[in-house]
Amino acid sequence: MAEELVILVNENDEQLGLMPKMEAHEKAILHRAFSVFTFNKKGELLLQQRAASKYHSPLLWTNTCCSHQRNGESNIDAGKRRLQEEMGFVCNLEEVFSFVYKAPFDNGLTEHELDHVMVGTYNETPKINKEEVENFKWMTVENIKKDMEVHPEIYTAWFRIIFDRYYKFISK
Repeated sequence: MAEELVILVNENDEQLGLMPKMEAHEKAILHRAFSVFTFNKKGELLLQQRAASKYHSPLLWTNTCCSHQRNGESNIDAGKRRLQEEMGFVCNLEEVFSFVYKAPFDNGLTEHELDHVMVGTYNETPKINKEEVENFKWMTVENIKKDMEVHPEIYTAWFRIIFDRYYKFISK
């Protein structure tokens, strides 16, 4: 299987080239990414617990799914692809904002991403891919905020950053 490539970008999200994913994370080079937040009709957010086999942030809780766009793939199409691959469903998505963040990990890798945040609605039980996802749960935004204040270490670095910005965005 060919190594996954990420799309290198500048802070204006203009494509600069492609690079193997691991190399981009080793060198902390800015690249395009996305994060999907899926809510149910009760207003609860679907969280996933990353699989134990993940090369960083194993078993930590995070948003519904996230990954990297493929060359030529739209943000929405990438989000739908990854929802299907990780959570076993697809729903309509809407991009709500994007931002740049940088988060180093203990293993020497660094996420330096221009992250496109998308939201969708889904009311069924996901069929998780156990190679990608250990577990899932639905939580209200308020309960996530409270839990994150008490137990920040059980959440991924990017989710904590995104959630802080996203919480402000949705609570206006």
